[in-house]
Amino acid sequence: MPAVTVVRGRSGNPVYQVGGKSFIFFRTPRPDAVDPVTGERYDDVIVLWVESDADKLSLVQDPSSPFFTTPHFDRHPSVLVRAGRLGEVDREELAELVEQAWLSRASEARGRAWLRHRQSRSD
Repeated sequence: MPAVTVVRGRSGNPVYQVGGKSFIFFRTPRPDAVDPVTGERYDDVIVLWVESDADKLSLVQDPSSPFFTTPHFDRHPSVLVRAGRLGEVDREELAELVEQAWLSRASEARGRAWLRHRQSRSD
């Protein structure tokens, strides 16, 4: 994706940004995302921005889906996924989710330019 920078969070975790706006980041372990059996905090949670509440709901409503949310992320346009469960997401869907996360945070002009460029390459 164009104009992506990677900055480091306070704990050294990667945060992917476009135009200074985060669209994917690797979250540090927090008490709101824990293993239901052991109570251990997940140490592999990735946050991906989504375009809308409808997009978020479509990803998290199925309990068997690898995507989830927590009360901390209520009313936040993002979903969570454990890196350990990314194998359950096919490559095309994951690529689309990353693209949509980027588009949700990129400026309109940058997003339009990238979509035009992508379209011209597929023609």
